[in-house]
Amino acid sequence: MSRLLRLATIDLRPLRHRDFSLLMAGQLVSYLGTQFTIVALPFQVFQLTHSPLALGLLGLVQLGPVLACAFWGGALADARDRRLMVLATEAAFALISALLAVNALLPRPALWAIFLLAAVQGGLFALQRPSLDALLPRLVPREELTAAGALRIIGGTAGSLLGPPVAGLLIAVSGVALTYAVDVASFLVSLVALGLMRAVPPPAGAERPSLRRVVEGLRYAWSRKDLLGTYVTDLVAMFFGMPSALFPAIAAGLGGPTALGLLWSALAAGGALALLTSGWTSRVRRHGWGVILAATSWGVGITLFGLTASLPLALCGLALAGASDTISGIFRLAMWNRSVPDALSGRLASIEMVSYSAGPLPGDFESSSVASLFSVRVSVVSGGLLCVAGCLLCALLLPAFRRYDAGEAPG
Repeated sequence: MSRLLRLATIDLRPLRHRDFSLLMAGQLVSYLGTQFTIVALPFQVFQLTHSPLALGLLGLVQLGPVLACAFWGGALADARDRRLMVLATEAAFALISALLAVNALLPRPALWAIFLLAAVQGGLFALQRPSLDALLPRLVPREELTAAGALRIIGGTAGSLLGPPVAGLLIAVSGVALTYAVDVASFLVSLVALGLMRAVPPPAGAERPSLRRVVEGLRYAWSRKDLLGTYVTDLVAMFFGMPSALFPAIAAGLGGPTALGLLWSALAAGGALALLTSGWTSRVRRHGWGVILAATSWGVGITLFGLTASLPLALCGLALAGASDTISGIFRLAMWNRSVPDALSGRLASIEMVSYSAGPLPGDFESSSVASLFSVRVSVVSGGLLCVAGCLLCALLLPAFRRYDAGEAPG
């Protein structure tokens, strides 16, 4: 019985490491605050425009900076102190949220300012995320990387679970300006935690960021068809099956800002349940099949979400999707952290970031366009079904991906 309990509960061993615990604590608070802005930003745009298409455009204006800065962010992660990179970008994020709050206090908030600041957020995200992802293998031993990945995901899931409903209530009571201000305060906690961590210098022999270094990372990624499968699967799932841009429009018929927060939280609730029972993932070796099946299950959950007009059933569909995404994320992180050389981890993290960012941002525009041409329900259901088909096609076309075995992985 005790063996079964260990398999079913989350592995906490990585928390013994001081710097990993500091990073977890700071990012937990920071991500919780970020959820306030994630909810407030599209809500404010929809409030000002009443247009689902405008919500899709919000994703597009973020996509350009993400793609422009992603590979540069990866090269910097392999050539600079990764902790300092995260610290500097966290400070910049705090400034952007403060400017959003100031704009929201104006008698007539400027829509162009919201789109501009959202674009800057996209660029900062692209510069930060490779360094943040590449920190993990430097903070815990190799045998604890799967567990550390699960713990890192649980931090994000906790923020996604708690942040959106509180943000929805705060918007309903006090408006979006105070909601943005909460995000600013959360970044201050993260900055303190990062300041207490030890330096994480670049790998020995690291070179200055350059186009050649970027190309080197791209060539390595292309040579690893197992890793390529994780990128393509995530891209397909997020492009077709992530209808978050439509949440404000869907919530308008289900209860307004409070329902909007619940839709976001349902994804996190499913993820939290998956994480709390994720001990078994450390025993799985066939990570490729794990990613494929979990991403397919995400598409099933989104399809069920789109088929119902009942708030409780909609939340159940999103919870299934959230649980599936979490399991997929655990296995993807395990594959990346176990098999990518440290000298390339920043650049490979940037490629991975493009895969999950280049999906939802243009996917927002795709789902909004289909909703405008047909209906919100048609957009969500068709996206979920295309996600299922795309993930199964990836499994068929990339045999190295589906055959990946952690016991035989390079690195």
